[in-house]
Amino acid sequence: MAHPTVDLGDREFWAAPWAQRYEAFATLRAHDELPIFAEPSFPGFPPGPGFRALTRHADVEHVSRHPELFCSGQGAVAILDLPPEAGEFFGSLISMDAPRHTKIRRIAAQAFTPRRTEALLDDVTRVSRSVIAAAREKALAGDGSFDFVADVSARMPLLIICEMMGIPESRRDEVFAHSNVILAGDDPEYVTSDNPLGDYLTAGAGLSALMTELAAQREASPGDDVTSALVHGTVDGERLTHQEIASFFILLCVAGNETTRNAITHGVWGMHLQPEQWELWSGDVEGVTPTAVDEVVRWASPINWMRRTVVSDTVVGGVPVSEGDKLLLVYGSSNRDTAVFTDPEHLDLRRSPNPHQGFGAHGPHFCLGAHLARREIAVMFRELFAGMPDLRVVGEPDRLRTVFVNGIKHLPVALAGTDAARGA
Repeated sequence: MAHPTVDLGDREFWAAPWAQRYEAFATLRAHDELPIFAEPSFPGFPPGPGFRALTRHADVEHVSRHPELFCSGQGAVAILDLPPEAGEFFGSLISMDAPRHTKIRRIAAQAFTPRRTEALLDDVTRVSRSVIAAAREKALAGDGSFDFVADVSARMPLLIICEMMGIPESRRDEVFAHSNVILAGDDPEYVTSDNPLGDYLTAGAGLSALMTELAAQREASPGDDVTSALVHGTVDGERLTHQEIASFFILLCVAGNETTRNAITHGVWGMHLQPEQWELWSGDVEGVTPTAVDEVVRWASPINWMRRTVVSDTVVGGVPVSEGDKLLLVYGSSNRDTAVFTDPEHLDLRRSPNPHQGFGAHGPHFCLGAHLARREIAVMFRELFAGMPDLRVVGEPDRLRTVFVNGIKHLPVALAGTDAARGA
């Protein structure tokens, strides 16, 4: 049974203050059972059978390492079972099992080699500096304030993904708009109709059409971008279809963009709460960055959970689970498990070792872009300390209302010494 005071199937649970959420996770970790929760309701979906929540680090690790017992192919990014038409757009690597997952990941990995990732470093630096400079100019032209998410943290990773894939500048606003809808859940800022499932599918179809068009162009005329590498990459003589490339692009827009965006934003918020950590990192950027980036990802846990489905009757953490059971791997809890992390609520930029699961736990679905995400976060903070050392948070985060992403939509900030900073 679920603990009577905690309900992970209630959307309001995920909208509650973070401290309340983490206290609830601690309560769940302290109990030996794997609680079962009712699935959240969503327009257009029938009620589901419920799900179990895995909140301990060891249990999340175990399930992630054993895909033969706990599959992803029945859905990894939704508690509810998505309709077949959604699978066309959102059926990428993250929701596949071996052997298909293994083959497609090997092809995709050819486009994300360390050499290619390192080659992107100059682009990441250039884009980060440009984004920070534009935000600073905007702030100084007004009262000194701006929205850190809209003007900085949301712009950089999506621009990098678009440059990586070769998306023309004229189509990038389109990518941003569709990505926001896909990630929004039922947040009223992004989903304004009475048919959120239709909006979700329309956004997926929009991104899919864009990338299918680009893949066809690169088939005939390859360039030096990731789309070309995906189109022409092979494993055992097999190539990705244009639809598989489109699904992979949607995954990049969602997982790659949102993880980096929210890690950076949470990092700024966390250092606002603990200003000594800003002083520590900014005072020794090269020395602190190797541990700081992973600590920011752990503390933020940008993705709340991923789902697995039990393949056959087995045991998790000493608790029997049955074929067909839905399991949520709750990273926001596993990354604060006191059995693994000392004082986990504290943002400790020197934390080491740090076996966090912010990029997923070890196993075949560990984040393919983790190396790139780490570099993006490292570069962004390096450039932020250099180009905006007077940054100050001047208001509370406006959080995304969704059960899947631990998102911050807006974070009001200002430059020290300006009217906005003085009035905060």
